[in-house]
Amino acid sequence: MAPFLIALAIGTLVNLAQAVPSTSVAIPAPPDPEPIEVVELPLPPVADRAPGACTSKINPKGTGCISRPVGEFQAGDFTSDGNHVIVNVEFVGALAGTTSIYDGEHAILVKADGKKFPNGDPWKCLTCGVPAKNAQGLYPEFDYPHVFRSGTKALWGHNIIECGAKLESEKCTSMNTRIYPLYWPNKADGSGIGGIPRELRIHPDGVHIGFSSFTAQGGQLSFIGRLKFNPNPMTGDPLVPRYDIVNVNMLVDPKGTGRYSSSGSKLKIHTDTIAVAELRGFSGAGDEVLYIAPSVEANNMDVFATHLQTGITRRLTTHPEYVDPIAFSADNQWIIIMDTRGSNRLMWAGGMRGIPPLVDLVTVGGLAAARNNRKRRFFQPILLDRYGDRGSYFGQRVNPEESQEGSIGDPNWNGRADPAFSLDGTKIVYWQDLVVSPACGGSNPLPCPISTAQGRREYRLMLAKLKSRSPKEPVPIFQVNDKIPWATPYSPGDAYPKPHSLEAGGYTLDGKVSGHAEVSLAADDSGRIINVVANYTNYSDYKEYIINGSENITNKFHPDNPWINDIHWYSDLAGTGAEEATKKTTKEGFHLQIEITVNDFQADGKLITTIDGVSYEPPANGT
Repeated sequence: MAPFLIALAIGTLVNLAQAVPSTSVAIPAPPDPEPIEVVELPLPPVADRAPGACTSKINPKGTGCISRPVGEFQAGDFTSDGNHVIVNVEFVGALAGTTSIYDGEHAILVKADGKKFPNGDPWKCLTCGVPAKNAQGLYPEFDYPHVFRSGTKALWGHNIIECGAKLESEKCTSMNTRIYPLYWPNKADGSGIGGIPRELRIHPDGVHIGFSSFTAQGGQLSFIGRLKFNPNPMTGDPLVPRYDIVNVNMLVDPKGTGRYSSSGSKLKIHTDTIAVAELRGFSGAGDEVLYIAPSVEANNMDVFATHLQTGITRRLTTHPEYVDPIAFSADNQWIIIMDTRGSNRLMWAGGMRGIPPLVDLVTVGGLAAARNNRKRRFFQPILLDRYGDRGSYFGQRVNPEESQEGSIGDPNWNGRADPAFSLDGTKIVYWQDLVVSPACGGSNPLPCPISTAQGRREYRLMLAKLKSRSPKEPVPIFQVNDKIPWATPYSPGDAYPKPHSLEAGGYTLDGKVSGHAEVSLAADDSGRIINVVANYTNYSDYKEYIINGSENITNKFHPDNPWINDIHWYSDLAGTGAEEATKKTTKEGFHLQIEITVNDFQADGKLITTIDGVSYEPPANGT
């Protein structure tokens, strides 16, 4: 997701949370590394955008050409047989004045078994040539394609594709394909265009859907609803056959005490809470919802899972680097994530463990932006078992670490959202794009690489074969109640909850194991916290980490542009216990200005984190 969105989500949900029941589950030892083979999957040939550029020489079969820049390309998951992958592509270069069906954005299936479709292509377009009467009122958002477990439907942005047969079968033709828009009513009378969901994820039951949505206050909330086909709607826009999202639950507890709370001069941080900042999907069984939540350790954003019935919550990732995309295997035993771990992109900020997330009140937006270099991500695919990070186990990288240009592990090719497992758990699909200008070249110290993909395409589709695995059956799917016990029922027209906020002032935060922190919070005229000062004395929330020292951080939010973070950071921290660590700014401090929607890292001074003798520094400006 875009960094400004995660910042909004965490800022909104930071105090909309509830305590969850504890659970004791015997967690096994981490798995051993396993053999993985990674190959690139074929895509349609590349052509320029100019009319007629997609010539018969480039594609003799006349089945279209796709764009060279990444544009709106996005890979999804597998069909039910595990032999095809759904992706969104942009067809270009059709002859001007013709009625070519291979033009614009479309959903296609790509063969993942080395075979070809009857016409000889290793791909098949699902949405090309669908009659207009079968695709009315489509929402022009075609991201995150996802195949339903049934194999006969697919989510395509804010639309659903179905043809009454397996999508990959010869029975699924353009003439019997239907594409229906989604509609989420948000007014009591059912009028208007409805709410605008984003980051949509289909539940394994194929009946429920999870999503997030912006609020008028500039934040974001997450929801789960039921899909209901409406063949003849009488209200709302569009008035065409569509799928309505009904029986919606807002993933907020109405009695939530918040991630942060205060009682007099005592400050509390509630790490055992449900705090859904942005929904990212569901477990393989569908019993848990997956999401990004406000940090429980300073400058360390992670993925959590909460049971839809009991509310029991698990922190799936703890690595100091940034994680966002995630998917479960259908047997519910494995997780695939996209993470910056290994790149050291954010170790200078989050590498020192055990610090409570006080400074996140002012740093979360800037650091969410710093994880990227403009449009470049630093993600690589990481395989974890269902229990996630623990101890020294941080999973297995799916692709090898390599330096050869164009290789499977070339660091200039970076992962994007979302990876996915085949239904039998023996394969993983993910996609990458190549670093391009202005994230390289020109005044940027990083030279731009030349793409080795077909037609110098700037994105590629990858298949990871888990060589030692045998096919597994999916586990039974959890039945989702229309009323999630810990959530808030949402009816069209309902007002969103107002997030709580801490007041400026002086507080004491007691460590859960030992020590304390003296905390000072300052706010601007609107009440927004802009300065955090924390002095730690033998502070410990985890017996493995003891923190001493101080931090003083100010974010001078730009009055005319809320996306600009102007962070002034002074740190002198020392950590003992499981690791010997320091987190220190240079004498002049560390001063970062970064615009969240641009992600151009520009800083003066340094913030250096040293862990057991290994030092981590911020990236060079512009990289």
